Amino acid sequence: MKNILVPVDFSDVTIQVVETARQFAAAFAGRLVLLNVAEPEPDFVGFEAGPPTVRVATARDFKLERQRLDELKAQLTMGGGDVTALHIQGPIVEKILHEAGEQQADLIVMGSHGHGAFYDLLVGSVTNGVIKEARCPVVVVPSVNKD
Repeated sequence: MKNILVPVDFSDVTIQVVETARQFAAAFAGRLVLLNVAEPEPDFVGFEAGPPTVRVATARDFKLERQRLDELKAQLTMGGGDVTALHIQGPIVEKILHEAGEQQADLIVMGSHGHGAFYDLLVGSVTNGVIKEARCPVVVVPSVNKD
């Protein structure tokens, strides 16, 4: 197991996901590929690129996520790990699956937010989408509720 793809969204489960992936990488002398996928910009009827306020907010969020990803990579490389960080934009499930192929992932380690069946029915689940289409094993790290 050499290449471990780690989709991160900076939610509550991110730290657990990264630690789980780090343990796999250490055990198998693997390389971590951190992946943050930003949602594509929403389409606005009558606007080519959306209103300026949306573009500014999207650019700000994109920059902040990139900084957080770089910080996460720096933390992991301080321990001597082989880490690559990718920050891309597009449909999340599609981009995760694409990068799994591009990076020749032997394993995907990702989180589950545990929203429940009703949420997944209405919104869909990134984790479920990846599990259904992935060509390599997927380890799902559940969110730990502190209730």
